[in-house]
Amino acid sequence: VQLQASGGGLVQAGDSLRLSCAASGGTFSWYTMAWFRQAPGKEREFVAAISTTGLNREYADSVKGRFTISRDNVKKTVYLQMNTLKPEDTAVYYCAGQPFAAVTAVEADFGSWGQGTQVTVSS
Repeated sequence: VQLQASGGGLVQAGDSLRLSCAASGGTFSWYTMAWFRQAPGKEREFVAAISTTGLNREYADSVKGRFTISRDNVKKTVYLQMNTLKPEDTAVYYCAGQPFAAVTAVEADFGSWGQGTQVTVSS
């Protein structure tokens, strides 16, 4: 599957933003999906993951209660709703997918990756 992330931008602290990741070329409903992010000078880190049906979700502690991952299997899209954004959320956000996988926070478990979308949160 090919993944295309979008929706990033420059916002102020406290604002909200919704990222989208559109899939093509595969059976999207087979894929466990996730968002990762990479801040300048740091390693890429897990943000959130969602199961094929959307019933199971996992979040990094740093975003729990502020971010929500969701998916629309008809539209072949996964979303990341980000509320109460903080300057430390500034990063390039990547979507990732893996077919027939359990929900996981492990980067190496995902074989398909989008190109990333920049999110910048000013204080």
